[in-house]
Amino acid sequence: MYALAVNGSPRRNGNTETLLKHALAPIEAAGWETELLQLGGRPIRGCMACEKCGQRQNLRCVFEDDVFNDIFEKMIKADAIILGSPTYFTDVSAEMKALIDRSGYVALANGGAFAGKIGAAVVAVRRAGAVHVYDTINHMFLMNRMIVPGSIYWNLGVGLEKGDVKSDEEGLLNMKNLGETIAWLGAAMKPNLESFPKF
Repeated sequence: MYALAVNGSPRRNGNTETLLKHALAPIEAAGWETELLQLGGRPIRGCMACEKCGQRQNLRCVFEDDVFNDIFEKMIKADAIILGSPTYFTDVSAEMKALIDRSGYVALANGGAFAGKIGAAVVAVRRAGAVHVYDTINHMFLMNRMIVPGSIYWNLGVGLEKGDVKSDEEGLLNMKNLGETIAWLGAAMKPNLESFPKF
């Protein structure tokens, strides 16, 4: 089993990355292959609504001049996808929004390529707006018939400066519980993934 976490924050080693690492730790401990990818701060364009992905149906976006197709290839491989974002004006970062729009659309245009995968949102927040970020990410998961696991609270951590979330004990505990839930859910789903209904 393979879990992919994507960091939508341009701030490397920041609060979003810290939360994602804490969520991945129990998954890795359960024997999964895990990977953390840096998206924030890298070039990625928004969806152009050209519909070429639906015409070609080759699990790729027609635009090859940014990081999208490389990341999307890993999302297709993954059994669990964790998308993490800071809270920017009560929503995801621009890079994360581009990834959500394009990956969700390409997956749907290719027979529901995300269906049956596990999807989890992780959010870093200074004060308010985190629930909207959480919803933005989960909406793409739910539209793609992904399985969204719960935890002990919304999957968020509170902090402003780098490292601040390390003092958010509840937030870190929530990441631990999220990772444990993903690992358990993946093990429960694995024998039945081939029978997941396609369209």
